[in-house]
Amino acid sequence: MGVVIIFFKAYVLFVIVMILVYTVRHYLFAVLRMTGKQRLYYNDIKSSQMKSITVLIPMHNEEAVLNNVLDSLLQCDYDKDLLEIIPIDDNSTDKTEEMLDEYHRKYEFIRPIHRRCPDRGKPVGLNDAMKIATGEIIIVFDADYRPAKNMLRELAIAFEDPEVGAVMGRVIPYNTNKNILTRLINMERSGGYQVDQQARYNLKTVPQYGGTVGGFRKDLMLEMGGFNPLVLAEDTELTYRFFTNGWKVIYANTAECYEESPETWTVRGRQIRRWARGHNQVLFRYLFRVLVSPYMNFKEKVDGIMLLFVYAIPAFFLMAQIISVMLFFLGEMKIFEGWWVLIFIGVYNSFGNFAPFFQIGSALVLDGIWGEAFLLPLLLFNFYFYMWHISLGFFDAIADVVTKRKVKWAKTVRFAEKKVVFAEGTSQEERENEKKQLEKEEQNKES
Repeated sequence: MGVVIIFFKAYVLFVIVMILVYTVRHYLFAVLRMTGKQRLYYNDIKSSQMKSITVLIPMHNEEAVLNNVLDSLLQCDYDKDLLEIIPIDDNSTDKTEEMLDEYHRKYEFIRPIHRRCPDRGKPVGLNDAMKIATGEIIIVFDADYRPAKNMLRELAIAFEDPEVGAVMGRVIPYNTNKNILTRLINMERSGGYQVDQQARYNLKTVPQYGGTVGGFRKDLMLEMGGFNPLVLAEDTELTYRFFTNGWKVIYANTAECYEESPETWTVRGRQIRRWARGHNQVLFRYLFRVLVSPYMNFKEKVDGIMLLFVYAIPAFFLMAQIISVMLFFLGEMKIFEGWWVLIFIGVYNSFGNFAPFFQIGSALVLDGIWGEAFLLPLLLFNFYFYMWHISLGFFDAIADVVTKRKVKWAKTVRFAEKKVVFAEGTSQEERENEKKQLEKEEQNKES
């Protein structure tokens, strides 16, 4: 029993030290972003011949939102002779197929593919589309995104640098004012991109490709075998695959794209759990590769390893809290004696101040949304909410390794209102029945 007690105490101390290290990391990122010299992007580069690009948009039952992303892309100021758009209709059962075919009839460069096969999922869909894509550069958007007018050029221009393998733009929610959750997500996005991603870009460490609002070299990805269908976080896996093979991923803070945030806690929880599961799958696969990669310098390896563990720390901390309670009831944690005082101070400073607070607070200042600062105390609730769902995702990833089960892709529920168009001659009774059916579908979104 004595050995177990010593192990428990050592584990709790280890977790506290680790969390304090991340606290310092977040603090330094915030200070650098607020006061340091900012590394410039490639905005000022002028090219007489832009590269040909193919935009891939994975879709599964996206009739409620696909108009937004396609109409936004049609407004982008990119030479249409160098642009190809491939919406990937992945086993949709709603009106996605016919809506995409209508776009193709109007615009020749919109060339949808319709996948009707059992292996549904974003990675396999992207792999199929890349094989027929004509563009030199692949740019990916999720179906609920709305790219800004200059988005395609902002992303494509980075590939004039021969060392760049992938580029990531900035994500900004557009349904911010729906409720408290969407406002909190907006704050998190602001901190994650405006400060965290930009700071890592400034330091020339490991900015992360995010799976949407980003681009990569098609031939390079195909040479590496395409996306791995066994990994949920295909974006994180791409980031580490490129870095460990000598290519750089960069961040474009001015390339803004607008997304729909989850509007219910249930949907947000599932999304976070899926992200954690996929990210930790990458952790298990790439930790050793990062350590031994000859293409990454010491600074990149340190940041890369810390980034790999981002979705594991909450699970470690949850277990440390459980162990702390056990030690307390066993009479082994006397909080007013010895070094345990330092542990409790560390715990308080870690989740009481919640390290991302530094980044989010700084980002609110940089983005000019000072009023949202009143919501910062609510991040303490978010901490426990995320800790639980991230921990579930962490243990899902462990189960994937142990059981070697095949992962299944599950898209995030959309909240955009569907447009109901009635055919000429539709009776009032039929219209009312259709509306009632639509309302019923909306109520069942989370089931």
